[in-house]
Amino acid sequence: MNKKPLEAASASTGRGAPQSVGRIFAILDVLSTNTKGASLSELAVHLDAPKTSLVGLLTGLTDEKCLVRDDGGRYSLGPRFISLAMRAVSGRELTKIMRPAMEKLMEKTGETAVLGALTEDAKLAIYLDRVESNNPIRYAVAVGERRELHCTAIGKVLLAHFPSDQIEQQLKLLKPEVFTEKTVTNVSEMRQDLSRILEEGIALTSDERVVGASGVAAPIYGSGGEVIAAIAVAGPTDRFLKNVTLHKECVREAAAECTRLAGGGAA
Repeated sequence: MNKKPLEAASASTGRGAPQSVGRIFAILDVLSTNTKGASLSELAVHLDAPKTSLVGLLTGLTDEKCLVRDDGGRYSLGPRFISLAMRAVSGRELTKIMRPAMEKLMEKTGETAVLGALTEDAKLAIYLDRVESNNPIRYAVAVGERRELHCTAIGKVLLAHFPSDQIEQQLKLLKPEVFTEKTVTNVSEMRQDLSRILEEGIALTSDERVVGASGVAAPIYGSGGEVIAAIAVAGPTDRFLKNVTLHKECVREAAAECTRLAGGGAA
């Protein structure tokens, strides 16, 4: 990791801002450009700051889920920070530039396309945009609606891409609500499901949140290789499953296109 001088990390600003504020932004700046994260020692060198002055900041940011710390002691951007960043632009250019990809996805599949991201507390998924199917019988969802992570395609994709220790923490704290007979609430089954999603790169749900509704989702990556959102296509189960192979292919293509438009790429 090359040392990068950051004035805000070593001194208070001329306006009297606390030194810790500058260091917090310096930490975020470093981690946003390093997909593999950074250890305390690496951050101390990069910011030209003593470890003792960074420990408290890193602990606080981790407690607030702005950062995550893996088993090897490396820090990376956490779900809350990523969610804030996503929602900060979601009402402006990001959803606007992704709109053509969503419209194309709806046209290719004939089903409703949905864009979603994590809520600020990283406990739910929030729908940022949607392009509804032209079919008279279709999947309908409102922009701004929030849905659970454990039983929705977008929610599962987002949860699956948490750091492994954060997934375990989420599973321990999760009190999954049962919506249908197919809602998965067993932690062991959920863990297997999330592993399968990481391996296949997509999440498929069928009648788990609403009887008669199925969907498939794929992740959208940001410039640092982090998952910033997910795109999905959903529709009535009977019709949807007849064309599920097509839907999977189209969602993968749409996610790749949205990643490109967002200036991102998988880590």
